[in-house]
Amino acid sequence: MAELARFFDGKKFMWDGEEYENEDKANGAAQKYTDDGFEVEVCSEDGKSLVYTRRIVTEIEVQ
Repeated sequence: MAELARFFDGKKFMWDGEEYENEDKANGAAQKYTDDGFEVEVCSEDGKSLVYTRRIVTEIEVQ
């Protein structure tokens, strides 16, 4: 099982919980996250591709 959090370039990224069978599928998922405003890192571990994401909260709505 992958680590839930990893640091890339000093920034904390969280694993999306999926083990992709190849890099193409992981890159497809990564593109969707990027389109939604996330920073993304794709890496390989034990023959599977993993996607790690992060997004900075810039606005909190309080009611």
